[in-house]
Amino acid sequence: MSESTATSEVRTVRFTVNGREVAPRVRPLARLLDVLREELGLTGTKEGCGEGECGACSVLLDGELVNSCLVPVAQVAGTKVRTIEGLAKDGGLHPVQRAFVEHGGAQCGICTPGMVMAAVALLAQHPQPSEEEIRTGLAGNLCRCTGYMKIFDAVAAAAGSAGSEAEP
Repeated sequence: MSESTATSEVRTVRFTVNGREVAPRVRPLARLLDVLREELGLTGTKEGCGEGECGACSVLLDGELVNSCLVPVAQVAGTKVRTIEGLAKDGGLHPVQRAFVEHGGAQCGICTPGMVMAAVALLAQHPQPSEEEIRTGLAGNLCRCTGYMKIFDAVAAAAGSAGSEAEP
């Protein structure tokens, strides 16, 4: 069997998404982004560039921020993935989501899920980040609608209220 045939066969890939075990039947080299959106119906994760440059597709993979457009789904077998849909609890927004709303950090919505996920990852590592740490933590996420100041303000505000909910 050729290598290209082996990688194009549909297989079951088991992993956990937002606390729920899933086992989609997919091609192993399918992008995690596409599996989340098309197979699992989790459309909150957006595609911006498809090249890992904009951060719109950011998700947490075992607590680490990754660009889901660059991750082959075979690599997530046995892992835990958290998407923007997995942040809200009991019908209430996550503190980072709430701060984005309250401080005008959301514009058109394409970059917002990735920005929120980057902020959650940042706050898990730096619960009280400096302005420089916020800028560095969000550096992999691009927004075409704003000058970033409201986004930075939202992350700073969330730092004061996120507490244990910032944990990925």
